[in-house]
Amino acid sequence: MALTTVDAGWRRGADFLVRGIGGISILCGWIAASMILASVFITCQMIFVRFVLRQSTIWQTETVIYLMIAATMLGLPYVQKLRGHVNVDLLPLWLRPVPRKLLAVVVLLSGIVVLGIMGFYAFEHWYLAFQRGWRSSSVWGPPLWIPYLAMPLGFALFILQLLADLLALLIGRDTAFGLEAD
Repeated sequence: MALTTVDAGWRRGADFLVRGIGGISILCGWIAASMILASVFITCQMIFVRFVLRQSTIWQTETVIYLMIAATMLGLPYVQKLRGHVNVDLLPLWLRPVPRKLLAVVVLLSGIVVLGIMGFYAFEHWYLAFQRGWRSSSVWGPPLWIPYLAMPLGFALFILQLLADLLALLIGRDTAFGLEAD
């Protein structure tokens, strides 16, 4: 069956959107990896300053913690793009292609809803920190809205990747759970 011009244009646009969101997820993966690398270098610098130079450290421990949390949150869409999250595929393996696709749609929509709720509360927490000028109680005392921003941003990008996965499944660009049709 030949596709009409409208159908072909819609699918091309949807495919472009899926690839664009995938590119954003890959960028997030690179940013997360860079944050982990920066954390390693900062930890090495902290060890050098403490044990070789015998000086105190002020900002290093807190920075490493914030970078690792941000790397975890910003790495979520990249891991989703690679299908790296933990899953149990016993049920999808048992199902025929149509129920498997339906299950995949339900799982993706459920994930979007749950992450939407988590993202809402993460945004609310970030906004409170920003609005009230919360600062860390450490000697360094950075404003907390900066590290807290990673939570709503990470959840939003994760939801975006889930939407791209759902769209790719619906237009036939991807298969349910990455399994081949029988």
